[in-house]
Amino acid sequence: MKLLENIKREIARYDKPENRLNYQKFFKEKLEHPVSIKTAILRKISNNCFKEVKGKPAAEILDICDELLESGERYMRFFAFDWARKLKGQYRKSDFTRFERWLRDYIDNWGNCDHFCGITGQMLIQYPDLVIKVRKWTKSKNRWYRRAAAVSLIDPVTEGILLDEVFKTADLLLTDDDDMVQKGYGWMLKEAGDRFPDEVFEYVMQNKCDMPRTALRYAIEKYPAAKRKEAMKRD
Repeated sequence: MKLLENIKREIARYDKPENRLNYQKFFKEKLEHPVSIKTAILRKISNNCFKEVKGKPAAEILDICDELLESGERYMRFFAFDWARKLKGQYRKSDFTRFERWLRDYIDNWGNCDHFCGITGQMLIQYPDLVIKVRKWTKSKNRWYRRAAAVSLIDPVTEGILLDEVFKTADLLLTDDDDMVQKGYGWMLKEAGDRFPDEVFEYVMQNKCDMPRTALRYAIEKYPAAKRKEAMKRD
């Protein structure tokens, strides 16, 4: 694919010591390539290369994203997820099946999980009824499905929708023993609290005794010190 070769040339142009970062310190999982190009630089490359496909129909661009993912080439997950999110508002409902396959086949750490959730989050804004399918991820044995069930709701609740689903998802994940899932739904509650501070704080106070401390700390991070102290008290 000519586009793939163009992307690889662009990557080579920017892949210099000053543009790299050791990401292993941010991950518990052992990364295949711990030293990688900084995210800001990758996003710059992504924006530049996206110009080559920008005028194509959304369905064709998603097919290209599939090709990038299937190539197995380094950094192509980043570009595929970045480009798919740029298509927000243009998704077909049937694209959900494609994205669920991406979740199954290409997500293996919290970084690419959260990047991927920018796509599903935008899809939920366009098709809110798909929350029923996303909610099913909370029952998966795969930690990244469960984290994605929560993180996918961040974009919608930031836009002022699906607050009830945020609470339903938090209920389903409330006592999950995986710290990556706890941080994911805690982050979801934290972002929901920006838009709905009273409702989220009430939810936290009702559930704080069952909520793992990790999730609780994430959920209340943006509240004033007095409220954080109140929430952290065990009854």
